[in-house]
Amino acid sequence: MFVLQIQMESIMKPFWFFLIACIMSTAIEGRQNSTEIYLLDAYVTPEVPYVLKISFFTSEPVKSKIMVNNEYEIRVESEYKDNHNLETQIRNYKFDSTVVPFYIEVVNREGIISKSEIYDFELPENNELLKGEGSGLFTMCCLGGIIFGLPSAALLKTDNDDFFSLTKEIPLISFYSGGYNYPAGVLSLEYSYIFNYTDKHHYRLGYKHFIELDCIEFISPGLNAYANFKGQAGISPEISIGWLKVYNVFTIYTRYRYTTNLNDSKHKFNEFSVGLFSSFFTFSL
Repeated sequence: MFVLQIQMESIMKPFWFFLIACIMSTAIEGRQNSTEIYLLDAYVTPEVPYVLKISFFTSEPVKSKIMVNNEYEIRVESEYKDNHNLETQIRNYKFDSTVVPFYIEVVNREGIISKSEIYDFELPENNELLKGEGSGLFTMCCLGGIIFGLPSAALLKTDNDDFFSLTKEIPLISFYSGGYNYPAGVLSLEYSYIFNYTDKHHYRLGYKHFIELDCIEFISPGLNAYANFKGQAGISPEISIGWLKVYNVFTIYTRYRYTTNLNDSKHKFNEFSVGLFSSFFTFSL
């Protein structure tokens, strides 16, 4: 009996060694055949038309796609590549949360499928892309139209007195040099009505340059030419500070502007104003 037990042990030991070796070999082979996936970036642009941008690279040329929210399959590359970039509009998709999970799936030339870990991207601050918010775009457009129509309020200080003014600024053309938060510059048209002032109507055409900062939204120096179409004309340099965003479209700003008349040196004043800025409704270049 003792001899039989020794013989069984001598037989089982090589068997277990063989089984472990087979498992390790299979695991190593599977790891060698799988494709490594390295995510570089994944985000949604904050303004309409809401473009999803994902970029990643792989350890070998593969075809690739992503599965978003376990619901939407989006093709990235239909040819074998190791550098992958996706830009696609997602306005027609609906999600349950503002944080959307996704994973990447690739297939190499041998037909072996590999999947990445679960990543996620964040939706813009508004709820248009969430399920049950189908009227979000209409509501936002109505609200945006109301806010866009509001004039900015200003206090004008002359050598002799102070005056109250309302100004409506309409950005005409936005110049972009990259990025999505603010344009590099804006060409705008303005109309100002100054209460109880001798020259009540001012029309301005000017350019504003935007410098984005981390601590606030932006600093914007600008220069305007103004006229009242009654023989008076001048210039008005300015500086604006953007403090915070409203509905991810409008920015609350304060502005200082100095206006001087080229025809009458006595016609000059300092202007302090507060208002809302948006380049959403402009032509973009």
